[in-house]
Amino acid sequence: MTRSSWLGVVRRAGSGLGVMLGIYVAGRISGAHLNPAVTIALAAFKGFEWRKVAPYSIAQFLGAFVAALLVRWNYTEVLHAADPGLTIKTQGVFSTLPGNGTLPVGEWGAFRDQVIGTAILLFLILAITDAAGTPPAAHLVPFVIGLLVVGIGMAWGTNAGYATNPARDFGPRLASFLTGYEGAFRDQTGYPYFWIPIVGPIVGGLAGAGLYHLLIGRFLPSAAPQEPGELPTPDRVEATRG
Repeated sequence: MTRSSWLGVVRRAGSGLGVMLGIYVAGRISGAHLNPAVTIALAAFKGFEWRKVAPYSIAQFLGAFVAALLVRWNYTEVLHAADPGLTIKTQGVFSTLPGNGTLPVGEWGAFRDQVIGTAILLFLILAITDAAGTPPAAHLVPFVIGLLVVGIGMAWGTNAGYATNPARDFGPRLASFLTGYEGAFRDQTGYPYFWIPIVGPIVGGLAGAGLYHLLIGRFLPSAAPQEPGELPTPDRVEATRG
């Protein structure tokens, strides 16, 4: 295994750990959506209130933006040493590119990739958190979703870097642009790529949630009441299983 391959594995594992820990922190407060594609899909198919979608999404973008500013500040010396011009060479630290900046993947190929990857993500998130199905114990839900993110990254990260989250891509992209990355909103061909990791995941999230409802959710028995967007709690899980 080459050094770059190992770095890719580490990066994907780090992404999954970050998601897992974020859910452990915020799960009881907000449902820990962490992703506008998740929030919009839950509003469309799981009864999450539409009036909360904009505030949740803004908070998600701001969280990713502030976190990226912290990374940019902490690694200033390293980034300037590796890439004095702050070019596409290190842009991948903050946001995604088609073909990860090196492979022959076009913009529409990347869009397709984001739609399919996020559809997989939402389909499985709903399966994991549906108290009417066979969810893991509540305290294991963040761990399993973290593994899901790692799995998607390993199997689906080549074509477009598996953003699958508009906030995770646009927040850091904006932060990098404001701190010297003049080409942050464009890909290696000069195309204004920034919209693809926003629109693609939203379309894919709606598709994945819709497919889950069509193929699985509507056939499950009724479960104990659950607030839309919440993680399954032990009492709801036991009520469903018992």
